[in-house]
Amino acid sequence: MSRQAKILIVDDDPVFVNSTRAVLESKYLVSTASDGDEGLRKVAEVKPDLVILDVIMPTKDGFAACEQMKKDPRFSEIPVIILTSFAHKRGESNIPVSAGLTLEAEAYVDKPVAPQKLLETVERLLNRAGFR
Repeated sequence: MSRQAKILIVDDDPVFVNSTRAVLESKYLVSTASDGDEGLRKVAEVKPDLVILDVIMPTKDGFAACEQMKKDPRFSEIPVIILTSFAHKRGESNIPVSAGLTLEAEAYVDKPVAPQKLLETVERLLNRAGFR
């Protein structure tokens, strides 16, 4: 029997988190965190198979959290989807655009995202990571 993939959603928008969780829970085990620091703690605790990460969050933005995760050999192989409205909200943040250019994230998706597109991206990255 194959186990369900574990997905961690890291986002400070409760409406987005709840709607994304609803889309993913039909196929996956879903955990959540509301900022980058909590997200990094949950990565160590839950050991997810994939992380969906927002950019604009309190305490630690998604770019910094992704970079820290990818530098840690225990977590560097976990696929990351950067899912954000950052492209639309750039002026509302002090995060430089260049911060995202060096990331090792496996996918970059703009919000809002259609549920089917999100599921396809998750499935593709899990398959590429060898999860069956």
